[in-house]
Amino acid sequence: MQTGKPCKREMTHERILDAAAGAIRRAGHGGASVAEVMKEAGLTHGGFYAHFQSREEMVASAIGHAGKQSSESLQRSMDARRKKGASPLRALVETYLSVAHMNGTESGCVVAALGSEMARQSELIRQSARERVRALIHLVESLLPAGSDYATASFIASTLVGALQMARVLGGEEGRAVLEANRQLLLERYAL
Repeated sequence: MQTGKPCKREMTHERILDAAAGAIRRAGHGGASVAEVMKEAGLTHGGFYAHFQSREEMVASAIGHAGKQSSESLQRSMDARRKKGASPLRALVETYLSVAHMNGTESGCVVAALGSEMARQSELIRQSARERVRALIHLVESLLPAGSDYATASFIASTLVGALQMARVLGGEEGRAVLEANRQLLLERYAL
């Protein structure tokens, strides 16, 4: 009889994915070495192959895991803004293009953290990355008025990711100005 509690193996797997998700956000695909991820998870290097067949499989899984984590965090922040009266799309734009998200590379959107690296990875990793990009576009699409098209959703998602990446590069006041300009333009055009 199952109690719903995760078993030790599942909890260990989750720790590895947590460490790998943080590593790829912090240092990119190449920054997620097996030895460092296992050390960060508090495990020995030898236990890795009980959970993954390869580093590539770990990174692909970590992208999905990081996406799930950031989606849950994004949803909590959006819910808080909606309780204060923001429309669903406004809540997304204000949350995604926030200073907290700009400064939160290790816990933020994995698409923005890894975007420029994704096309140079193996097919397994690119497939995982594509799923995250599609999930972001789908989220935007679900918040647009009925009858809105995919092109509009992909434009908004691309603007969110690009603005966040540029703001992170610039940092400080310049980065905040990029966030503010993009937030204002998107809200004026789409979020009423």
